[in-house]
Amino acid sequence: MDRIVFATGNQGKMREIREILGDLGMEVCSMKEAGISIDIEENGQTYEENAMIKARAVAAQVQALVLADDSGLEVDYLGGEPGIYSARYLGEDTSYRIKNADLIKRLEGVPDEKRTARFVCAIGAVLPDGRELTTRAAIEGRIGYEERGAGGFGYDPIFYVPEMGKSTAELTEEEKNLVSHRGKALRLMKEELRKYENIDRK
Repeated sequence: MDRIVFATGNQGKMREIREILGDLGMEVCSMKEAGISIDIEENGQTYEENAMIKARAVAAQVQALVLADDSGLEVDYLGGEPGIYSARYLGEDTSYRIKNADLIKRLEGVPDEKRTARFVCAIGAVLPDGRELTTRAAIEGRIGYEERGAGGFGYDPIFYVPEMGKSTAELTEEEKNLVSHRGKALRLMKEELRKYENIDRK
């Protein structure tokens, strides 16, 4: 097991993924870098189901350890929307500037204490021997009143983390890796993978 293929083409994600998984001693590459170009229909009902749908689809194309993630933004005032539909909210091709503006508008007049939200991420893994693993983590915060910050991607500019005093788009890469939902879920998965490695070495 010397290579990890992560089922994404998002370079922002890949920077975060490589930073966190880099000490596993394996090459970490995206689907594109692995020469894989397939359309995957994410029709699961949970983050874990969607992550595994992607991981299994890519694992069928390549001999490697395959990881995939599914994540979403859950806004309590909106009953958990957009949730697992976060990437498709208002349409897959709609810009996040429009998506973010729409969420801010829907929360117009809603006070701080009712603007609670969280980013949730599930990581799915298909190991070379066919075993499957999943991990999940979240980061709690609030929806801001405007976009803030030029870093990150997606909903990051409107997701405010009170203890950091910043939106996730204002965090440095190091800060974000420490507190983000994906960073936490990746570190949990890294520990699971290390257990797998230890088992196979005995």
